[in-house]
Amino acid sequence: MSGAEVEPAPPMAPGTRPVPGYEVLGHVTRTSWLDVYDCWSEERACRCVLKTLRPDRRGETGLHDRLLREGRWLRDFTHPHLVRAYETFTLPDPLIVLETLTGETLAHIVHRLRRRPSAVDVALLGVQLCSAVHYLHAQGLLHLDLKPSNVVVERGHAKVFDLSVARPPGPAPAGLGTRRYRAPEQERCGELSTPADVWGIGITLYEVAAGDVEFVRAGTGEPSEETCEVPPVASRRRLPRALAAAIDGCLRVQPAARLTVPELARALGTTLPG
Repeated sequence: MSGAEVEPAPPMAPGTRPVPGYEVLGHVTRTSWLDVYDCWSEERACRCVLKTLRPDRRGETGLHDRLLREGRWLRDFTHPHLVRAYETFTLPDPLIVLETLTGETLAHIVHRLRRRPSAVDVALLGVQLCSAVHYLHAQGLLHLDLKPSNVVVERGHAKVFDLSVARPPGPAPAGLGTRRYRAPEQERCGELSTPADVWGIGITLYEVAAGDVEFVRAGTGEPSEETCEVPPVASRRRLPRALAAAIDGCLRVQPAARLTVPELARALGTTLPG
């Protein structure tokens, strides 16, 4: 039909074998360009996660390369706070296989808990995020989409996932990452560097500590829907002074004014016992 949107093909049904050695157990979610499945790995005798392009997006070379690049990075990287990839496949369709993460996303935890996590738990989470981001930066990559829904926590151990928009520092198009979590400089076309991920850590810790994030227009204090200034976290919750200062130090509008990742890790560490 001319001008009508074509519905994408339905997800693969349970029992489907998209590549040798893997069987679909169920469909987890569909994004604007991906399908994510719960699968069984015959070789490992365990469950795993399979990410592949949606049927209606498989002809897009840029998305094909983006998915496989993420898979190769996560297959080669070794860090306790990053999700692991087991394999990547190019045929019959681009596909990556990831470890299954147990636990809950921070986004789910924030909305489930009636009481906010303790200051020590917030600081420990921040130290772990700093560790993962420090490693990514050492590999020459920026994550650029740090947010509560991209972090899974189990028994106090955090793992970061989703490198789908990761890229080396340098020129970048406007709008990379998720609205309301991306740094101000990500809103515009220009140079991106490590401070963008410091903002991502800070905005994640702010939401975990306060329950949500409210932005205000620069210099006015008026609420805003856009990513402008973030009120001091102490205006939302009483926290140890060093922890509050560390979170606020991530969320300065000017990238050069933010803490570095090592500075942030040291500041958060002062809140931890021992």
